[in-house]
Amino acid sequence: MTETPIDPAIDPAAERQLLALDVNGTAYEVLCESRRTLVDVLRHDLRLTGTHVGCEHGICGACTVLVDGRPARACLMFAAQAEGARIRTVESLSGDDDGRQLSDLQQAFRDHHGLQCGFCTPGFLMLAEGFLAERPDADRAEIRELVAANLCRCTGYQSIVDAIESCATARRAKEATEATATDETPEAAEATGEER
Repeated sequence: MTETPIDPAIDPAAERQLLALDVNGTAYEVLCESRRTLVDVLRHDLRLTGTHVGCEHGICGACTVLVDGRPARACLMFAAQAEGARIRTVESLSGDDDGRQLSDLQQAFRDHHGLQCGFCTPGFLMLAEGFLAERPDADRAEIRELVAANLCRCTGYQSIVDAIESCATARRAKEATEATATDETPEAAEATGEER
């Protein structure tokens, strides 16, 4: 008796594959159809619902996540394409395990009213997080250009620009303070031959 091959058009299970994904520092194995998008796997299989689905055409940016540190539209990427990459979602920004402590970027959005309805906010947060990691010294003009990549129907963008600029400024100040503190340690003085 010969076995009849399974037709993928009739049985989508025949097209499933096991994926190993690294999401927010946690390893996951997901069995899914090869045509599933990353945003669908994140939301439906991993239950990470902070990543939103808007246009499903890569235009609005609500689904923006970081893939190997760079912003990517999760609605345009197959989950299989993310295998072997480090994926970060908005859930990774929180300063603690239960998600109650806001990151500095989230706090800046809150302080500057960088959100209203909140639907676009996760995408803007991840876009800004990736951008500031790459361009910590970004100026206001660069930030304005950045936010043009995502759509917001509520805020008019000004408060989002203010929030990102404020966070960038605070991060630079913190880095400068930490660098100065490191330079003032006895070890640093010995390395430069200075006396205290």
